[in-house]
Amino acid sequence: MKRKTRLALCITALGLLLAGYGASSLSQAAGAEPSKAQITILYDAFGKPSALEKDWGFAALIEYGGKRILFDTGDNPDILAKNAKAKGVDLSKLDFVVLSHRHGDHMGGMEYLLSVNPRVRIYAPKENFGVYGFSLPSSFYRKDESLPPEQRYYDGAPPFVMKFGSAWPRANFELIEKTTEIVPGLHLIALVSDKPTTLELRELSLAIDTPDGIVLVVGCSHPGIDKIVEAAASINPRIHLVAGGFHLVVAKDEEIEKIVSSLHDKWGVEYVAPGHCTGEPTFAALKRAFGGRYLYAGLGTTISLGATPSPLAGLDQSAANQTRRSGSVAGAVTERFVF
Repeated sequence: MKRKTRLALCITALGLLLAGYGASSLSQAAGAEPSKAQITILYDAFGKPSALEKDWGFAALIEYGGKRILFDTGDNPDILAKNAKAKGVDLSKLDFVVLSHRHGDHMGGMEYLLSVNPRVRIYAPKENFGVYGFSLPSSFYRKDESLPPEQRYYDGAPPFVMKFGSAWPRANFELIEKTTEIVPGLHLIALVSDKPTTLELRELSLAIDTPDGIVLVVGCSHPGIDKIVEAAASINPRIHLVAGGFHLVVAKDEEIEKIVSSLHDKWGVEYVAPGHCTGEPTFAALKRAFGGRYLYAGLGTTISLGATPSPLAGLDQSAANQTRRSGSVAGAVTERFVF
């Protein structure tokens, strides 16, 4: 009896060891820390003085549920590389990337990303003959069998599916046409702009369904930040945090006030962390409306997620590591504060 009990204990211990190893390997594959829940701004044109370089564009690293997600790549590959290194962010360790839309200030850093992580999965909007690639069944065009072969596409025998190239032919793109849950709790909202200057532009936003409500990360909000929030509310009516570019940089005061009121009053957004193309007058209007629930999100800022999201101080990586190692109360106070 004792021998059987001992054997059972050994088998149980071995199972736990292997399970732990498997879980560890899974998180290490992308350099993830399952306990982390935060957004780090890697690319933007405003922020506190630091080793990071300001430039017009947007990129953010989202860490949640053991996943590491790069949302957009900014405008310039050299600046993305510089800012990632200054923040101690290793872009070779990602679970996947989201490219919100085709504008250069959101995808210009692709050269650096692909140099360090050439096969990472990249979710991008599906557009007709877009820069991310496209495919169609060859039945899309009319055929005329009376023509000789040399006057017919593919000599009259086209492939069943015709694939069209992308600006990055070796990149691992997965094109998204409609709102999709890519992993449990992580949704890509796919909408199309109806604005005159960006008519038919397709854009993806990332909605994370957390215990506190939706954390919504937007790139440029060309379809309208109110419409994106409305789509997110269909996943979970509680909108906890909206971060990113609201595309009101040239909007008039009346339009700004209408959008701010919609976010605050109609949709009950709890926190906002605007950046990029939101616009300075909109920063001010959101600050007035949301008060302490307006979170500063300048370049280099890391915003902790949870019941009470808040920005962390923009320390460089070595200083942040030192603060964590010290574990002192004074260090913790220095590292974290709310704007």
